[in-house]
Amino acid sequence: MPAITPTPLDSLRQIFGYSNFRQYQSEIISTLIRGEDAFVLMPTGGGKSLCYQIPALHRPGIGIVVSPLISLMKDQVDALRENGVRAAYYNSSLNAGEARDVLRRLHTNDLDLLYIAPERLMSHDFLERLNDVQIALFAIDEAHCVSQWGHDFRPEYMQLGRLRALFPKIPLIALTATAESQTKSDIQERLNLQKAHSYIAGFDRPNIRYTVVDKRKPKEQLLAFLRGRHEQSGIVYCLSRKRVEQVAAHLSKSGFSSAAYHAGLPADERKRVQNDFLKDNLQVVVATVAFGMGIDKPNVRFVVHYDLPKTIESYYQETGRAGRDGLPSEALLLFGYGDIAVARGLIESNRNQDQKRIEIHKLNSMVAFTEAQSCRRNVLLGYFGEHHQKPCGNCDICLDPPELHDVTEEARKALSCVYRVGQRFGMMHVIDVLRGSQNERIRRLQHERLSTYGIGKDQPKEFWTSLMHNLVHHGFLFQDVAEYSILKLTETARPLLRGEQQFTMAKPRARVSSAKKKSPKNTAALDYNEELFEKLRVLRKELADAGGVPPFVVFGDKSLIEMAAHLPSDDEEFLYIHGVGANKLNKYGPAFLQAIADFKK
Repeated sequence: MPAITPTPLDSLRQIFGYSNFRQYQSEIISTLIRGEDAFVLMPTGGGKSLCYQIPALHRPGIGIVVSPLISLMKDQVDALRENGVRAAYYNSSLNAGEARDVLRRLHTNDLDLLYIAPERLMSHDFLERLNDVQIALFAIDEAHCVSQWGHDFRPEYMQLGRLRALFPKIPLIALTATAESQTKSDIQERLNLQKAHSYIAGFDRPNIRYTVVDKRKPKEQLLAFLRGRHEQSGIVYCLSRKRVEQVAAHLSKSGFSSAAYHAGLPADERKRVQNDFLKDNLQVVVATVAFGMGIDKPNVRFVVHYDLPKTIESYYQETGRAGRDGLPSEALLLFGYGDIAVARGLIESNRNQDQKRIEIHKLNSMVAFTEAQSCRRNVLLGYFGEHHQKPCGNCDICLDPPELHDVTEEARKALSCVYRVGQRFGMMHVIDVLRGSQNERIRRLQHERLSTYGIGKDQPKEFWTSLMHNLVHHGFLFQDVAEYSILKLTETARPLLRGEQQFTMAKPRARVSSAKKKSPKNTAALDYNEELFEKLRVLRKELADAGGVPPFVVFGDKSLIEMAAHLPSDDEEFLYIHGVGANKLNKYGPAFLQAIADFKK
């Protein structure tokens, strides 16, 4: 491994191949090197890992990193080893011989970083081992897992609060990308980090374009989005295992390289799908939320939510799996009101009233985001307490402002119809009455005699469905889930019914624009040769397959783009490329420099 250099900045450049620190990284690293604690809230792709990896190299002893998933540990360790760092993981994926070797290296000071799951770290036997080991620091990754307010609470994380008392002189850092104020406070309290230095780097991911469209014919909408993206990696999230398999089969039938991933599949199949995706052998993974936390793949260009996430935290974290390399990426959400009813039904089955209250609040916030008629990014950031005044210019609302139209008269018709049917029926029945349906149920109930029967036949069913949902989510109607989702008027409906208040609604946008044929040139500010980029991409894949690692572990897309733009001709120029450190120069420099030289002939 490269000798430990005098300063953290030297390590950043010579080991990891980056030219400068990002926001707060230098301050966080200095805090830990001094032996002090830190709480870090930093967006996905913001460089959280370096905040503890570099201090572990500059403090005596080994850095112990708590990580929730085996796959996440493996990716991080693979990347560190490629940079010449002595790293290992200790988890259930190791056989007996491999586990003994890791423990030997732990006790012989032959490791800089060790990744471990929380339950294994906090076991009595392992804690006993640590009494004989010099520890540089403890890092708790995905720290939101410790909080019941967090969207991914894990009971095994609760024991980590004991670390501060067991090892009072060892610096501890907790890191997460998703925590609003309540979750943040809960993390600090549970991990005994009330006195820790706090660093909030912001939540904005400006390279991600957020788009929300009404879900109409979702399979067709998904295909329209994917057209022109055959060379890009992406994830499609679905609500259920059954839907995951249906969508994956539909994409495969339509000519896309795709596979399903959910917790019901055999472990070997899940591992195969994940490895194929990481190694660029698979373009699209269709998955439940079981997939993703352990994916450290920087070149995911899009994330599609086929169904509505239950929380903004989940949405933010899942969309954050796109564009970790900082290049332009897309997040598409197909929003269907039926998804809300399904999510509410699951929440209502929870007997824990406090947890139910939290989950309903979070779901309502998610719905409010989807219904936003102002800058999508500002609504998202505002949820996390980060307020921006200017529109972002990179979301569907900013790029294509919705057309609002006055629907006051139609809203009054809808509210009147709910009243006329006695506030005892669900949405579809009210719409049938409005549109003058002649079905048997209406005749049996004699609802064709009501004054509101047929007064809305000039509008299609989709219009009334959208209007009804808007009335519900603006508080004019209450949908009683406990009573078969019947509609009831609220007090706020009176001024609207009397014509004392106006009501506008955005015209629904169900069309998803397909991608124009994109080349890498469209995804970076640099002007570079895309033919050379493709040749370097092929070379990267060959080297990665030969080394048994994912292509991004060799070099990220950003590195290849810089090579294709600057055409380095020797070692010194190659070292200036983003992501090229001393170890990668020695290992991969000759092959890439030769490929560039051959291209220039």
